[in-house]
Amino acid sequence: MKQVPSLKQLEYLVSLDDTKHFGNASRQCHVTPSTLSAGIRELEAFLGVSLAERTKRMVLMTPQGAEIARRTRFLLRDAEDIMSYAQGQLEASKVEMHLGVIPSVGPFLLPRILPALRDKFPDMKLYLREEKTLDLLSKLRSGKIDLALLALPFETEELCVESLMDDPYHFVCHPDHPSAKRKRIHSIDLADTSLMLLEEGHCLRDHVLEACRLEKSAIRSEFEATSLHTLVQMVSAGLGVTLLPEIAIQAHFTAGMNVCVIPVVPKQSREIGLAWRSTSPYVDRFVSMTDFLRDVLPL
Repeated sequence: MKQVPSLKQLEYLVSLDDTKHFGNASRQCHVTPSTLSAGIRELEAFLGVSLAERTKRMVLMTPQGAEIARRTRFLLRDAEDIMSYAQGQLEASKVEMHLGVIPSVGPFLLPRILPALRDKFPDMKLYLREEKTLDLLSKLRSGKIDLALLALPFETEELCVESLMDDPYHFVCHPDHPSAKRKRIHSIDLADTSLMLLEEGHCLRDHVLEACRLEKSAIRSEFEATSLHTLVQMVSAGLGVTLLPEIAIQAHFTAGMNVCVIPVVPKQSREIGLAWRSTSPYVDRFVSMTDFLRDVLPL
């Protein structure tokens, strides 16, 4: 078997790449700057490449150093998974999970599913993190979270993804809008409607366009919002119309607002699903959680 660098040396490299500073990296690794510097030099000698350019004021990673650091993050993540698995075998009653969730799902589903999960898995302690899809998937791949509750379709590559439920869209307009009295809105009619949607970076925006087969020209770019709450407030003010997912409607998100909610036919929807790493030591638990949530959703 070929000789390989130590995990400690690789940890030094990743910390240096994260901080671009020997002092900060050494504090992050709980060693002295001289120890970390020596570890980096030993790693460079072992690999036969320069990993970082050193000056008195800053550290600049070489292209080789940056690429090796990127690959090392996955290696360290897998090593942590091994330790978590071993610890989980010894302390099966103490399971901590870090769950990431996107803003267009978390506020509406979490209050409904968390009590059920606590009852079903009393040994599990959940820590929550809300971010956009791309950020969550990055944290999932790097091991900073254990699983993600997100909307599909989305490119997840090597991750395991299981669908939980469909989440149809509803047309939302001001009571004075010409369509306000209609009992349903046909999806074909949306092609001639200028919609207000969330700003770039929110997957709900792309899902609406894809599900309803709309062009980007259907978006009123001058009225993009940063949150669903802002979006509904804009509709309530008579500034335009939008589409909202059903989970938001079921959570009474529009209650008390001056808006009309109308079903879209035939149903156009996104999927809500769970994603995790196939290398996680908790895959069996995630599968069990998925089966359980499918039974209780929609609540």
